[in-house]
Amino acid sequence: MNSFVNDVFERLAGEATQLAQYSGHVTLTSREMQTAVRLLLPGELSKHAMSEGTKAVTKAYQSLWESSHVTLQELLEKEQPLLDPVPDRERQSFQHQLSSLYLYYLGLLRRLDTIYDLMVQPQKRRLLRRLLDGVAGRVLELQEDLVRADLSEYRCLDHVLQDLQLTPADLEVPIPKYFLLEQANILKDRGLMLMEILSKMEPVSSEELFPGIHRTEAIILLQRAERARQGRLRAKFMREIRREEDRDRKSREDGRHKYTPAQASVIIQKVWKGYLQRKRTQQDRQVEMEFIGMIPSPNEMEHKGTLSQACLGKDVRRLRQTEKEEEFQLAMTQTHDFLIDTEGPDIKEKMKEQIRQWFIECQCNQRKYKYVARRLHGDDEIGWYLSLEKVKMELDLQVQENKKKEQEKTKNKDEDKKEKKKKKDEKAKKGDLDNMLQVLPSKFIPMISAGHEEYIKLWKNRQESPHPSQSFDSHILRQEKRKEVEVEIRIQVDELMRQELKNLRLAVDREEERPLKAPKKKPGKKTGKKKKEKDLTINRSLDSLYEELVIHGLLKKSETVALKDYVGDCLYLGSTLNVANKLPMPSLFDIRQNIALYGILRLGSPDIHAMAPLIRSILLVGPPGMGKKMLVKAVCTETGANLFDLSPSNLQGKYPGRSGVQMVVHMVFKVARLLQPSVIWIGGAEKTFYKKVPKEEREMDPKRIKKDLTKALRLLNPGDRVLLIGTTARPQLAEMKGLCRTYERILLMPRPDYASRFVLWKHMIETRGVQVTQSLDISSLAKISDGYTPGHILQATQSVLTERRLLQLSRRPLVASEFLGHLAKLDPVYKEEEESLKDWYFKTPLGKKRMKFNKEQMETEESRMTKDKKKKQ
Repeated sequence: MNSFVNDVFERLAGEATQLAQYSGHVTLTSREMQTAVRLLLPGELSKHAMSEGTKAVTKAYQSLWESSHVTLQELLEKEQPLLDPVPDRERQSFQHQLSSLYLYYLGLLRRLDTIYDLMVQPQKRRLLRRLLDGVAGRVLELQEDLVRADLSEYRCLDHVLQDLQLTPADLEVPIPKYFLLEQANILKDRGLMLMEILSKMEPVSSEELFPGIHRTEAIILLQRAERARQGRLRAKFMREIRREEDRDRKSREDGRHKYTPAQASVIIQKVWKGYLQRKRTQQDRQVEMEFIGMIPSPNEMEHKGTLSQACLGKDVRRLRQTEKEEEFQLAMTQTHDFLIDTEGPDIKEKMKEQIRQWFIECQCNQRKYKYVARRLHGDDEIGWYLSLEKVKMELDLQVQENKKKEQEKTKNKDEDKKEKKKKKDEKAKKGDLDNMLQVLPSKFIPMISAGHEEYIKLWKNRQESPHPSQSFDSHILRQEKRKEVEVEIRIQVDELMRQELKNLRLAVDREEERPLKAPKKKPGKKTGKKKKEKDLTINRSLDSLYEELVIHGLLKKSETVALKDYVGDCLYLGSTLNVANKLPMPSLFDIRQNIALYGILRLGSPDIHAMAPLIRSILLVGPPGMGKKMLVKAVCTETGANLFDLSPSNLQGKYPGRSGVQMVVHMVFKVARLLQPSVIWIGGAEKTFYKKVPKEEREMDPKRIKKDLTKALRLLNPGDRVLLIGTTARPQLAEMKGLCRTYERILLMPRPDYASRFVLWKHMIETRGVQVTQSLDISSLAKISDGYTPGHILQATQSVLTERRLLQLSRRPLVASEFLGHLAKLDPVYKEEEESLKDWYFKTPLGKKRMKFNKEQMETEESRMTKDKKKKQ
């Protein structure tokens, strides 16, 4: 029992330590942690002890929530100044404001994700969910603003990190954990369906790689190998014996040197003192390296062990979340029924009396009376509910509008000329505004501010119980349900009052009800209506379409790859290169961040996707071995998305003809929309837009889905969580216009820099189970492997660290020279190849804008330099 208590104590201590990293003022005393131990104890303990255990952990999350709202209030105050336009000469300060706001929102998103993941109270979790989605959407909006300000898909924030005293870890885009947790059952059912379909398919007959041999021949072969092994061991043993004999013979011939006891003691002392000094030096060096953070310390390893044990406590809290959620769902239905039975009749009578009073007050004025009748006959979804004051205000507004229209008709020609001049001036002002820097209005700020106000109104000054049960608040629930009940009753009352108004007009005014004319629409510009897609599979079920796509290999099972496995370090001198008018190339860390922003955050939540800036497609451009397919699999893993393969090589021989192409594109996009989220991958994306199809690929006909693909992409609307991801290593072979129209975002993936190569070598060696020691010079490996991709580094580590080599590590430590031979066999990415990719990227729309901006900056600097020289002369 004591061991169980100690184990639980370590889990909770780790969980509280993890919380303390996100909030500086969250502190838990030892007494609170001791009471928190009882959170996971068996059921024979008292309920009071269990509530004491939950108090400590709940207090930590509550404190973190309060501090998050303090930060949120500060961020909302910083939003308003950004809406004012800024001249282009203040671009750097504008970028700094945007970048700092972006980093603050990233930190807030990380906090809210932690709180929402482990908060138990159901009503608080609903508010946290809205805030979490709102902050994530605001991060995406700020990222779009940064792209417009920097004229680049990648941003260099090293100088902002230094000013805000943050670390590169704060640049990491957090992926909300509820993306996968809330659809765990759906993903499980989908996986079972996929396995069932694959099991029905006929197994592919595989040819035997090695011809079979007879039993006697196999025995003879094994005997030969065994005799050879024994012969090698005997030869090695005899070689050692001969060496010992030669050593003894030489010592007898030369004569052994005899030492006096004093000389022998001095020699022994030298050897022993040298050994002790080397040992002390090694210990001092170990302490120094631990202090500067170059190697992990034993305390850090224990801390990591405690944090890993804390993950077990999270499962317990998630179980409590489901229990409290079920209780809350049951309470909502019971509260709704209770309010309908008890307060429903009184609410209905009050509404009837109020509308009858309006009838009496408006009857004296025939115009108002007809207006009320027209409003009462409206087809509003929530029913009609209008006060007499609003009626008067709307009527007065209509009168004023009519007067304005009459005055406009009687205007003279001179006034028309003045209006034309005004329009010209306005156009000139708009042209000036186009050159100004400004943040677009946010769709998520009202959502965030509403959630923040709800927190202040309901939860900020609320006194929590000393022993919180984390159950729902019945008073708040009753207030929310009362509003829903009023809306439902209002619809019923409107139906009754429409009939009563009809009878009243017949009895009092002796007027039959006349059909009301629909209001005339104001003439304006005709909005272009999007053509609806013709459903080619209207008579087929979703299961049949799903099965057909799996059988033809167009819908595949994605491998489980986490985004964090795409390892790389950030760019530390990006701002310095920008100041020198040199465009910095993105690092592997930047690529991972953009995949999280463009793909994962948008696909993970329907609410975020519906309101965030719409991105339908991404193109990953980079040499082979950069991990483009790995990133596609990571997007599917982190969001639970389906993976569709529309690569030209995968479509070869399937669905021939024009009708077949239309059918396959239609089926893929239809199933992708019905089973959201979905990722449609096109490997070799340049083949779909070839300038000239090579002779060896003419049978494949890679360009046949070009037209249907672009049409299907245009039909994707906000809320359709479908993302097209193309990967290519040779974009120069494609038409620039077609490729850039289809893919809205183009992400260049150059070969990794020194910092990323250093992290890659260390990570890949450690994943093979090897502890990196001082004998292995990773810095030299990172320097020598310049030009090699992550795929090359992975091949080299796999070739060197075989099972046999891993068994020899205790006797023969790993050294850097062992990897050089395997690297030499691989072809690196030559500088000419990378330069051609860069030249192609600068021909894209965003690349052209960036190059034009750099030229303008160079010209302004040169003109300034010449002016300074003239002044000095």
